[in-house]
Amino acid sequence: MLNTIRVEENLQAKHIRPTAMRILVYKLLNSADKALALADIEHTFTSAERTTLFRTLKTFEEKGIVHQIQDGTGITKYALCEPNCNCELDRDLHLHFHCTICDDTVCLTEHKIPHINLPEGYKAEDANLVIKGVCDKCNSL
Repeated sequence: MLNTIRVEENLQAKHIRPTAMRILVYKLLNSADKALALADIEHTFTSAERTTLFRTLKTFEEKGIVHQIQDGTGITKYALCEPNCNCELDRDLHLHFHCTICDDTVCLTEHKIPHINLPEGYKAEDANLVIKGVCDKCNSL
């Protein structure tokens, strides 16, 4: 797990003031083996205000610390971006996998989404590719 000094440096590098809550949320996302919903984060930090946690996630998203995942469940999930990620459509987007048994969603960062040529006049702003099926943990039960 990252130490607090390293987290502070990572946040400051993205021009984010490293408050105690931001450091805690960053550490939680870093230690998670799956994407987390706001409710998951709320469950961990029960004494924190929901709006504070939501604003933290939005700040992280705006500054390129996390990316949103829409996995088809209707619940937005968040995962830390890879180091040096700029969330560029042609370079940084990757597959996500949603397990239909345990409901976990994970980033498959080694599997990049290929560039897609859109028709003239169209401009992509985001892309999200989710594969649904059974994860390795549930598959081995």
